[in-house]
Amino acid sequence: MFEYLKKTLLTGVGLALRSKKEIEELAKEFAEKSRMDQDEAREFLKECEQKYEEAKEGFDKKVEVTIEKILKKLDLPSRSDIKALNERMDALTKKLSNE
Repeated sequence: MFEYLKKTLLTGVGLALRSKKEIEELAKEFAEKSRMDQDEAREFLKECEQKYEEAKEGFDKKVEVTIEKILKKLDLPSRSDIKALNERMDALTKKLSNE
């Protein structure tokens, strides 16, 4: 039963949407209520923090990909497109000023 509750707490998109402090508080409360010893509680908190970071990174990446798709559909230039155009304009301006 304990392992099932532990796995349930560590999974799901909800982890990525909660703050790190909320996750730490939930893990500490769970550790206290389940009567874990110090080492188990510390390991559990560490595992919660790791899962939080993994979920957050995955969520951030999905948001980034979605935004890129939207920009592509809107046919808006990306930051790298604008940077490349600026570099080309700088090179042309330099050429023109040398002539």
